[in-house]
Amino acid sequence: MTSSAEPVRPHPAGAATPDCLGDFLAATLAGVRPASESEAQGTCAYGAVRWQWLDEGVLQLEPVHTGGVRGEPLKSVLLSAGVHGDETAPIELLSRMVTDLAAGHLALACRLLVVLGNVAAMRAGTRYEDDDLNRLFSGRHARVPQSREAPRAVALETAAQRFFAEASEVPGVRWHLDLHTAIRASAFEQFALLPYTGDAPTRAMFDWLADANIAAVLIHTEKGVTYSAFTADACGAVACTLELGKVRPFGQNDLTRFAQADAAVRRLVSGAQAAEDAPMPRVFTVIGQITKQSDAFALHVAADVANFTPFARGTVLAEDGAYRYVVARDEERIVFPNPTVKPGLRAGLLVVDTTAETLASLT
Repeated sequence: MTSSAEPVRPHPAGAATPDCLGDFLAATLAGVRPASESEAQGTCAYGAVRWQWLDEGVLQLEPVHTGGVRGEPLKSVLLSAGVHGDETAPIELLSRMVTDLAAGHLALACRLLVVLGNVAAMRAGTRYEDDDLNRLFSGRHARVPQSREAPRAVALETAAQRFFAEASEVPGVRWHLDLHTAIRASAFEQFALLPYTGDAPTRAMFDWLADANIAAVLIHTEKGVTYSAFTADACGAVACTLELGKVRPFGQNDLTRFAQADAAVRRLVSGAQAAEDAPMPRVFTVIGQITKQSDAFALHVAADVANFTPFARGTVLAEDGAYRYVVARDEERIVFPNPTVKPGLRAGLLVVDTTAETLASLT
């Protein structure tokens, strides 16, 4: 597997436990790697977990005894964070989880692939270097071959495909949670985005989102080019993107604000029972997109407008030459407004509340 990040230095020979298990984040940021193939794999958690270092920021773990949970097929779970390099809280949470798995403080009841996405941007403290990595999947990287993010998109696609190629074919066994934090405030601080698959959303995913105390879910209606859209489409994963709070630098996150989502992730990988009677999230469905067509683009919303802010019928939200986006329904809410994107990219999504009909259709 290849990586777009800078060359890494070898791990000191003779170390019994590689740093990628003791502090996955620190080792990744420092460029530490196993010195040989034999040092890139082994067992941990008192022999209960088999691990393998696959690439910079990519670590696979699986239980040595793979009998499944309560007679169910063994899940294959991909957990990713840092696809945007400045979204640090989920990266810190995944690193802590790896430490707890390696020490035997957290049981592992699934095949697990942990991915820290844009390592070079993580080191630089930036969202990305040349291009938004989360817009380069499903082959979109081929359009920007000179981008420093393109090789990393290829590497992460390959990692997911190889991981899920060895997964059970039983429906609902393959999972991908891509963990993010948002640039701006939101009417719902923690929310999820479900990629379009052509099928109704699964009850299993909504039950998990309820367990994680996710307040709202946004359902896409067209195929996308995000990492979770790729794994849903190319790998058959039950996938979502999670927005868990605000962007902050490493070391400045109040991780207690992420406690419920973190606990739900840990229950997923350990096979523990979810909380009972957790309230279902509100559900919104995409009904429109604002696309920046040129540098003349103007987005008529306040610079600090929160995600899911409602706008009334007739409101002109964007103009770009002859193009105008006008609210056509009694109420539409805007998500991810961003006038600074490159021409041709999404500058905002418009959504409407579809809670009742969506929850009634869960399969």
